[in-house]
Amino acid sequence: MGGMWLATKHGFYSIVKKQSGQFHVRARVRRDLVNLVRLLEENFEILEWPSADYRYRILVDQRDLGAIMAALALSLDYPNFKSQIARTRDQQPKLAAFHEVWAILAGLSDDSRP
Repeated sequence: MGGMWLATKHGFYSIVKKQSGQFHVRARVRRDLVNLVRLLEENFEILEWPSADYRYRILVDQRDLGAIMAALALSLDYPNFKSQIARTRDQQPKLAAFHEVWAILAGLSDDSRP
């Protein structure tokens, strides 16, 4: 079972497959899932797991996960992610963390080219 992180202008999500055909789209900030559900124009129930690492989640099937990925891709309308986060009021608190992640990953860049 694998998972992924998605950093978007709508929120930060961790998506994992918990069992066959069921995916948990998780967030640490409830507002991020509110933004996602609004983008999808669906009525997914936002569940709260108070003792979990990612407290908020929606449960989706493979089809819904595909719709989520498509909606996020279609909402990509900016040339620079960190600049967009700086302009998005409810995402601004994540900006410093995104700068840190960017810097750490930049340090891992493979400068050897064939």
